[in-house]
Amino acid sequence: MTTRRTFLHLSLGALAATSAAVALPQVARGQGRTFEIKTRDGTGLFVKDTGGSGRAVVMTHAWPLNADIWDYQAARLSSAGFRVVTYDRRGFGRSDKPAGGYDFNTFADDLADVIQQTGVRDATLVGYSMGGGEVVRYFSRHNGRNVVKAGLVGAAAHYLLKTENNPIGIDGAIFEGIKQGVQGDRKTYLAGLLSDVFLDAKRPATNAVTQAMLDSTLAMAMQASVAATTACVDAFAKTDFRSELATVKVPTLVLHGTADIPVPFAIGKATAKGIAQARLIEYPDASHGIVLTERDRVTCDLQAFITS
Repeated sequence: MTTRRTFLHLSLGALAATSAAVALPQVARGQGRTFEIKTRDGTGLFVKDTGGSGRAVVMTHAWPLNADIWDYQAARLSSAGFRVVTYDRRGFGRSDKPAGGYDFNTFADDLADVIQQTGVRDATLVGYSMGGGEVVRYFSRHNGRNVVKAGLVGAAAHYLLKTENNPIGIDGAIFEGIKQGVQGDRKTYLAGLLSDVFLDAKRPATNAVTQAMLDSTLAMAMQASVAATTACVDAFAKTDFRSELATVKVPTLVLHGTADIPVPFAIGKATAKGIAQARLIEYPDASHGIVLTERDRVTCDLQAFITS
């Protein structure tokens, strides 16, 4: 099984050579309409909106992927009558790739612009992995406007960096290794990271990790810019959300795998503890990739929470 030792080895063993640009096919866009919005600083964001008439669900995605990681859940929630909005973070997927703006204040402002321009009201806001930080910062910076519930899935919404007052975090050398890998032979490095760490492909799962799954996630990752992929490592590793968790004053569901490597389960427990109305559901022996490997359970847990 993959361990933190493997994570450290993979990260610190990253190659230094710069990769050539690789053209990969577009991933499926899922059902519903797609369009672009312009954020307050003029950055174009790619948005997918089922446009249903039911309760609204807005979903933010994991690093280094894009909105397509939510396609399974979005399709099923849409079929159940919900309106589902997903979008590619700036620098990722089909969104614009500016030189800067890869910090959580900007990400929260982008999220606010998506919510405003899609006109959603009384929404459930769901963040996966890095997207969990966007959810928390949206509450602290925008007072959770138009959001009545929150979902955090494998969320980096506490503090990932190991420090003297945060012993449950991850050693900073690992994050430096990730940046080195992204700036080197990016495709090879990310293929290994997604297989061995993110999805933990050798771990037993309800939905086994297939080559098609690995190919799909790698294709998403390769759509991001090197600058965005690199800068976001610092953003999600070094942003301390602990004091902001109390600003999430709505019912919150926390879903977290107990075998999660990139965002250890202890982080998920601490996140839930910091939010007054949070409920934690443990996924025993599950990896960080639960949106794929435990996709039906994640969908059912989210749907039950949204309708409760």
